[in-house]
Amino acid sequence: MSTEVTPRRKEELQEVTIRFAGDSGDGMQLTGTQFTNTAAVLGNDVSTLPDFPAEIRAPAGTTYGVSGFQIHFSSFDIHTPGDAVDALVVMNPAALKVNLEDLRENGILIINEDSFTEQNLKLAGYAENPLEDNSLTNYRVFRIPVTKATLEALEELGMKGKDAARSKNFYALGVVLWLYNRPLEPTLDFINKKFKNKPEAIKANERALRAGWYFGETAEFFTSTYDVPKAELPAGQYRKISGNEALAYGLIAAAVKSGKPLFYGSYPITPASDILHELAKHKNFGVKTFQAEDEIAAVCSCIGASFGGALSVTGTSGPGIALKAEAMGLGVMMELPFVVVNVQRGGPSTGLPTKTEQSDLNQVLYGRNGECPMPVIAAKSPSDCFHAAFEACKISMQHMVPVVLLTDAYLANGAEPWNIPDASLIPEIEIEHPTEWDGEFTPYRRDERGVRPWALPGTPGLQHRLGGLEKKNITGGVNYDPDNHELMIKLRQEKIDKIADEIPPATVTGNPEGGELLIVTWGGPFGTAFAATNRQRSKGRDVSHLHLRWLNPMPSNVEEILRRYKKVIVAEINMGQLINIIRSKFLIDAKPLNKMKGRPFTITEVEAAMERELGIPSEPISS
Repeated sequence: MSTEVTPRRKEELQEVTIRFAGDSGDGMQLTGTQFTNTAAVLGNDVSTLPDFPAEIRAPAGTTYGVSGFQIHFSSFDIHTPGDAVDALVVMNPAALKVNLEDLRENGILIINEDSFTEQNLKLAGYAENPLEDNSLTNYRVFRIPVTKATLEALEELGMKGKDAARSKNFYALGVVLWLYNRPLEPTLDFINKKFKNKPEAIKANERALRAGWYFGETAEFFTSTYDVPKAELPAGQYRKISGNEALAYGLIAAAVKSGKPLFYGSYPITPASDILHELAKHKNFGVKTFQAEDEIAAVCSCIGASFGGALSVTGTSGPGIALKAEAMGLGVMMELPFVVVNVQRGGPSTGLPTKTEQSDLNQVLYGRNGECPMPVIAAKSPSDCFHAAFEACKISMQHMVPVVLLTDAYLANGAEPWNIPDASLIPEIEIEHPTEWDGEFTPYRRDERGVRPWALPGTPGLQHRLGGLEKKNITGGVNYDPDNHELMIKLRQEKIDKIADEIPPATVTGNPEGGELLIVTWGGPFGTAFAATNRQRSKGRDVSHLHLRWLNPMPSNVEEILRRYKKVIVAEINMGQLINIIRSKFLIDAKPLNKMKGRPFTITEVEAAMERELGIPSEPISS
């Protein structure tokens, strides 16, 4: 009997989207992260979309407990975690049911057939076994006994069956690494570091990983393997980074470049908690982290730190913003600098804690009592969270105003390569504190930008008090005079408006001179709209893209840009919050493109909206 292995074809692909999915206890987040790290080490561009249940331990085997991790890796510059999935790896029936609709026709479907038991099929809501009812004929199905093969690979270690089965995610990872010609070494290094104090876990996971790899190599299962060449990216030193990590580093950079200690006061909340976790690791930069007893204490601690002269930041999600609102108004009245990070998630109330949404724009613009204006900036990608955080801190300290920084769950948890900036090229943030004063100190005397002085407590002769009652112009004393109140409202608003003079003008991708169609985005939809615009332009369509980084104030040239185009679409993950501002502020008859499914837009969805507005008939679906 011949033992010769049948040679496989090696196909070169320019991009691939893979999704790992299973029960929330199956280690899919770890599996996807390790595949992503390996792709990044090999020089591919990568973009990820983790997706996990809100429950700490959802009922095993049910669709509510499905956890997934999507990776898009390529040989060129990409901006999204991919549209249709090219390869889907499912560890149980529930994962198949939740994710199958996203797998493209003729896509690769790798199934842990051991999990398709009568009980698991029932828990997932299947009346018939999909492995036997011909419902998967549109896909390239590979049924692998992942659990059984893992137990056999670890049999010599003498582990209990339940403990050994925990390594099945590494077996599945080994198969997929082999299929896409990815080396084992990065994952082996991770295993040894992650489990350095658990030698049994190291042996088990290494054996499972290698067993999966050897299964792909020796079992005449797959007719092809696939390779995605290294991406041609701008020169530099890169690392994979998530949005929350990048945001934390941006805050640290702003502290260093301003010569200020960084104080981060926060109450844990999904999906913002990782910012607190990351900052707590960097005491070497003078970072002080404070886990408060609630959201109100967190923001009030930041007000105190700011009054004392620190760069102060608080982070939360939508429910936390609701609790912080009164104290944010106090910061506006006191005109003290601090940054409020809002990592948006699906709402209202507790809503969808682990899913993405952009529905807090109205909240951060208007969700406070009185006339209470605050600058609002939004990051556009995981790595851009670094630059947005730095800019938010700079504007806050230089203009003596609280600033809201918006990200969302998609950006916070997603990851991409980050071209690490040269620290020497990051600009200094110039901050001035008065040390002396001509006559009695007047804390609300303003410069030409409308900015009051940031006097530090303990500075001789600069004693002053601040509070939430209306201030007398110039002197800062408590004042109820109606004319003074109206004046102070206008002065606070004018200060925000003048920030537009210091932020860059908006720019357009495509035809900046004007044309048939303009799509407008803010925050996370940047990547999909950018990619969709380029695809449409490659087909000869007259489309352009405007992305807004600053929502309040907007760049001074936004209205001028909007009026250059015959049609305008505003794409956002909400019911239409930015579009209402554009319609009311500029009287532009923009059309909405909205999605509220806890997921980001796909490129296909954005292209379809563009083509509808352009009057291009939909392509017929082939039978």
